[in-house]
Amino acid sequence: MLTAPIYLDYNATTPVDQRVVEKMLPYFNEKYGNASSKTHVYGWQAEEAVEMAREQVAQLIQAKSSEIYFTSGATEALNIAIRGICKHYSGGHIITVQTEHKAVLDVCESLEKEGFEVTYLPVNQTGQIDLSALEEAVRSDTILITVMHANNETGIIHPIEEISELAKKLQIPFLIDASQAVGKIPVKSSNADMMVFSGHKMYGPKGVGVLYVKNSIKLKPILFGGGQEKGVRPGTLNVPAIVGIGEACEICMKEQAAETVRLQKLRDYLESKLLEINGAFINGSTSPRLPQTVNVSFADIKGELLLRSMPNLALSQGSACSSGHTKPSHVLKAMGLSDELAFSSIRISFGRFTQMDEMQNTVFAIQKAIERLRK
Repeated sequence: MLTAPIYLDYNATTPVDQRVVEKMLPYFNEKYGNASSKTHVYGWQAEEAVEMAREQVAQLIQAKSSEIYFTSGATEALNIAIRGICKHYSGGHIITVQTEHKAVLDVCESLEKEGFEVTYLPVNQTGQIDLSALEEAVRSDTILITVMHANNETGIIHPIEEISELAKKLQIPFLIDASQAVGKIPVKSSNADMMVFSGHKMYGPKGVGVLYVKNSIKLKPILFGGGQEKGVRPGTLNVPAIVGIGEACEICMKEQAAETVRLQKLRDYLESKLLEINGAFINGSTSPRLPQTVNVSFADIKGELLLRSMPNLALSQGSACSSGHTKPSHVLKAMGLSDELAFSSIRISFGRFTQMDEMQNTVFAIQKAIERLRK
């Protein structure tokens, strides 16, 4: 019998690792200086902490520390990257994918209203784009290709190396939204001209993100004032959060390989048990996927009703940013699912603090809830 709630929405946000919290604490009330204060020890301490975090982040993605910029999160970083490229041009063409996060799609839609043109590449039933279709979509005025590393709803991993090689051959800047990938699977900056990710998806704090920009790429600023982060993202730096994301990266660098194996075992167990339920279907199961994400549809079951019938399981139907919407998932629709099947899906995402007994209790709760609903 399920009593204590089980958190299974790690793709929405992760708990902050206690080791990260401990690193952050002194920067709230002991070493509380402004990193831009260059004339006293408090500012020097803050600046030193920021530069240490910059190095930790750079090491995780095999980049140079001079290529790392701190932001308030991945959404702001994506806006800075996409709009920063577009500000160089009075118009132009962008290529992205129909299954991207709204933080990319909404920026692209806003740019269309400003005269830019956008190609939204379709995906097949496995959630993957056709690389030949990507190459065919390129035009003489294409200024940016932006593709997420791993999908937040299904966990599907895109062939980033192949896309990167194509972008390099065509000499088009390539931006990766790596929010769901960094800290979970190996991510290399060499595959991108720009990359973004967020602290709270990898056991760090909310309110801090990373924008990686290759030194050869020049962005025009979209924010002004103060000149911090070489003018790419001005504003007083959130030193405690930056220290936190640095420590989170350090931990992931040391523990990621072993954790991936452990999470894969949990996922395999969970999926094998869910597929025993009549009408269950794992979305994207034939594609490479993140080790801790399961998107499953149950025929004849409304996902929203299923979630409401299991109050002690913290699950979602997809992106946390879109959970208030009543439309079917744009990701699953792009993969060819009917409205009915898309509405019947739930996303189960777990992580560092999830244990096997919680997986077993989750399976039992889902089985019983579906039995009740089908009766």
